[in-house]
Amino acid sequence: MRRAPRENVATVLVDPAVLPGLELAMMEVDLRVWPVATAPIAVDGRRQAFQIRRRLVEQHRGAWDRAAGWVPVWVTFGERWRCGDEPLPWAAHQALWTLLAEYDGHVLFRKRLGAIAPLPVPEERRRAG
Repeated sequence: MRRAPRENVATVLVDPAVLPGLELAMMEVDLRVWPVATAPIAVDGRRQAFQIRRRLVEQHRGAWDRAAGWVPVWVTFGERWRCGDEPLPWAAHQALWTLLAEYDGHVLFRKRLGAIAPLPVPEERRRAG
């Protein structure tokens, strides 16, 4: 029996005020931000986002209460960081954690990766000529 494909992600709570800027900064280093509520793999994204946010806030017993209205997102790694079926290089982890640290006070996360079903990345279609 084969295991279903999985993708490494960081689950992050993001202050909505900085979400657009964070998305752009992540794109510059080939990291992708997927709000859980609208992620294409989420069957009931709004409910899943609520559950993730609630679980993360509650398990920190008051330390993360300011994030009760923040946006839960998954951060995935782009092609630049992939090498076939090899594990992600440490440079990918470092790029992610360093960039998130720049948004201190506006993001909350645990320094670990989880796994979800692969997210479909739309391919750019370029016109010839």
